[in-house]
Order: sequence, then C-alpha cells, then structure tokens
Amino acid sequence: MFSISTLTDVVRIPPKLFGESLKKAAITILREKYESMINPELGYVIMILETKVEKMGKVIAGDGGTYHRVEFTALTFSPKLQEIVRGEIVEITDFGAFVRIGATDALLHLSQIMDDYLKSDVKSGMILANQSGRTMKIGTTLRARITAVSIGKTAAMKVGITCRQPFLGADEWIEEEIKKSKNPAAAAASSDKKKPAESK
Repeated sequence: MFSISTLTDVVRIPPKLFGESLKKAAITILREKYESMINPELGYVIMILETKVEKMGKVIAGDGGTYHRVEFTALTFSPKLQEIVRGEIVEITDFGAFVRIGATDALLHLSQIMDDYLKSDVKSGMILANQSGRTMKIGTTLRARITAVSIGKTAAMKVGITCRQPFLGADEWIEEEIKKSKNPAAAAASSDKKKPAESK
C-alpha cells in the first residue's frame, strides 16, 4: 500500500552546501539518507516530498556544519497482509514467478497459482497449467493477495502472494470467471461440451 508519511529528523548541512538555499540543502541530505531505504515501520521510502526546515540551526565545536530540525513528508510503500494487489510478472523461475508490486518484487510460488499441475519453463519464460491449458509468462498482469511479509534488519524485504482464491490470477482468467458468474447456464453448457461423450 502506498502512503504519505510525515517524519521529523535533524540534518547536518555541510559547509559545501552553504551556497544553496537551506531548504534545497536539507532536501539533498534527506534524499541521500532516506530514499530507497527500507524501514520496518514505513516499508520502502520511495521519495521525499515536502520539507520544512528550522532556520535557526545549531553548531558544534570543531564541526563546520550546522544542524537543523526538519519536518518532511515521504512517499512510502508498505505491503500489508491480506491486501489485494495488482502486479506484473518480471521473472520466471523453477519454483514460480517474481511479480512486481509497487516498489518491490513478490514471490508467487507454483503451489500458490492454481489447483492444477504446473510446469515452469524458465528458458521460454512461461508457466503452463497441464489440465486447463492456462499460461503465465513474463509481462502477464495479475491480481493477487499478500500472504507473507518479512522485513529484515539488513534492508531486505520478502513478500509472498497467492492467486488461489476466486477472482485472483491473470487478468484474462478473472475476465473468464466474471463472465461465468454472470451467465452460469452458458458456463455449464460450455463445461459439458468439454466432457468426453459416454460410451453406450
């Protein structure tokens, strides 16, 4: 989930930035410190937006810089358990696929795609379902639910997702499910046509 968070900090403005405006110098420091970092509470910090800097700073003996309190807003992305997300497959592996959701990649394990025997073909960048014939490949857009989120202390985030629920999966699968739910009689007839004829 994307959100805008308000944070406070104290920034050190080094002498080399004294020629710039105080606000511009503070934004430069904040971007170097926060952008692209992962915080256990905030998730990914994507971008620093607005910044308010106290004009009166402090100096420390032996330090040529000045220290100023700042209040700033940041655009963040933090995946939440059970959240429904949209994403795009960016990599196929032997054990599933990595799906780009927001600012990170989530693992979609083969066991979490559907109730079918699945074969992963890494060379062709495709996952094929044996019975239904459905496929997933690099570039496929899909809808999934977040089932696991782990944020490590070493700036690493692991996210797991599933498509094994109604109206989740590749966009074209969802369209098929919606059509079937609107016209169950046609869906049943279509299903009967696919069944082999019984021998008398």
